Amino acid sequence: MDAERRKVIVREIDHWRRSKLLPEHYCDFLMNLYVDDMTPKPASLMGVSATAVTNSNWKIWLFALVAIAALALSALNFNSFGLPLQIGISTLFVFICYAFAYRYRSRTPVISYVLCGIASVAMLLLGLHIMDLSDVHKSTTYIGYLAFCSCIWLFNGLVGRMAIFQICGWLGLIGTYSWLLIQKLENPSWFSLEASWIPVSVVLIWMAWLAHHTNKQAASVLMLVGGLVWFLPEAMTFVVDTDMSSRLIQLSFTAKLVSVGVALFLLRKKWVEWVM
Repeated sequence: MDAERRKVIVREIDHWRRSKLLPEHYCDFLMNLYVDDMTPKPASLMGVSATAVTNSNWKIWLFALVAIAALALSALNFNSFGLPLQIGISTLFVFICYAFAYRYRSRTPVISYVLCGIASVAMLLLGLHIMDLSDVHKSTTYIGYLAFCSCIWLFNGLVGRMAIFQICGWLGLIGTYSWLLIQKLENPSWFSLEASWIPVSVVLIWMAWLAHHTNKQAASVLMLVGGLVWFLPEAMTFVVDTDMSSRLIQLSFTAKLVSVGVALFLLRKKWVEWVM
């Protein structure tokens, strides 16, 4: 088949993809059949082809301009709105971003990631801003809201199979737990810190083992987070006053590092199956 005919077929397949005349995986299969090194794929930016832009309807451009103008005006006048309206606008914005992220998850993963990131950051910052405007200064409220946001990030990361949001969710929950420990433990000893964190690490790694049959990405994240938590007792000594010497902290960290290295080597045939 000559190059010109291949180009025509590739353009037609791209048209089928954009018009949803065929499922996405069928279009990928056909594209792989007819595209070679001498036949360039249709130019695209973040999954949007050049033909889609040139052939787009004026209504799409008008809707985009109206949406951008509405967002800009809402942002410029946000502080002048009443509290219920601020909460409503913030919730609507986050919901729309997440909705479009899931809509484009299979077709354009890059756009999905960007929208999820915007929604996640906006949810955290707008919530903190609204609490500040409402004169809410209790640390428990801020930590509780961080835990809520972390649960949303973790849920979206699991449903959308996006590892970065799973990691952010787990780190947020771990930060919440760290804050609770700091409030409850005064001058903690080595044993109390280890007893507070080691079971958490074991549970996370055990969850990774349970998840690896159905979701290797979640298993990889859980194993990574569980490994980080393993060293958190020593890391917390930088932010809290502890009843232990620096020599004990160094020995504890070294012993844990050696134990992790030995375990990873001896069990390499097991844990590689979890994450790959």
